[in-house]
Amino acid sequence: MEEEKVVLVDKNNNQVGLMPKMEAHLKGVLHRAFSVIIFNDSGEMMLQKRASTKYHTPNLWSNTCCSHQREKENNISAGKRRLKEEMGFVTNLYDFDSFIYQVSFSNGLIEHEFDHILLGVYNEMPKINPDEVDEWKWISIDELCIDIEKNPEEYTAWFKIIVNKYSETLKKWKLQ
Repeated sequence: MEEEKVVLVDKNNNQVGLMPKMEAHLKGVLHRAFSVIIFNDSGEMMLQKRASTKYHTPNLWSNTCCSHQREKENNISAGKRRLKEEMGFVTNLYDFDSFIYQVSFSNGLIEHEFDHILLGVYNEMPKINPDEVDEWKWISIDELCIDIEKNPEEYTAWFKIIVNKYSETLKKWKLQ
């Protein structure tokens, strides 16, 4: 089976090529990604604890799900696909914002991503995929900010960036 490829982009999100996912993470090449954040009607955020078998950042808390767009796949379709694969449900998603980040991990891998944040609302229980997710929970943004400050090592790098940069805006976000 051929390894999944990521979409390489420039700093303006223009596609410049494709590369096998692991190669892109070894070389630290800028590529397209997305982070889905699901809220319930109480304004709590659904977090997942990444499975212990993940190739990087296992056992860390993060946003509801995340991954990479496939070639010619738009952000919303990619987010819905991955939400179903990881959390076992689909809901409407909305483009919120995007940012570029780069972080190196102790295993030699480098995340250098043009990350698109997608938001949605869901009030049911997820049906988590144990190959992707060990645990999940609902948490208020205020509680989350306090816990990230106390225990930053328990959260993924990209999720800490999202929370630090957007927490006040996310508290006010409501489905239009």
